[in-house]
Amino acid sequence: SDVLMWRWYTLLSFKSMADIEALKKQVADGLNPKEAKVALAKEITSRFHGAAAADAAEQDFINRSKGGVPDEIPEVNLSGAPLGIGNLLKMAGLAPSGSEANRLIDGGGVRVDSSVVSDKGLKLEAGTYVVQVGKRKFARVHLSA
Repeated sequence: SDVLMWRWYTLLSFKSMADIEALKKQVADGLNPKEAKVALAKEITSRFHGAAAADAAEQDFINRSKGGVPDEIPEVNLSGAPLGIGNLLKMAGLAPSGSEANRLIDGGGVRVDSSVVSDKGLKLEAGTYVVQVGKRKFARVHLSA
């Protein structure tokens, strides 16, 4: 919550109390609280992982919040092309079962190379695909014959 954020600032930030109060005033005057949260996250990440890692994490967050693909996703090698989308999801570990894969497809929660999959009968030929299930599950699938 926004109220808790200020407590985290006082506990975890190296900013002075004057700087924190100034930031509070900016938020009260209309600055989006998300900006202050991102700044705190970046400060803490920099402290433990370095500035470059903090910048990369921020960019990854921006990409993901806009529906993009994260920088690092699991690589999965599968054989058996052409392979049905339900089996691919199950074999890649993106769905626990074929019936759950079908439910996810029916709900519009499966994408292949950024395109929503609506056909449960879709068969993918040999190639490399970025497969997304829901908002957070991704895999780069290398499918061979």
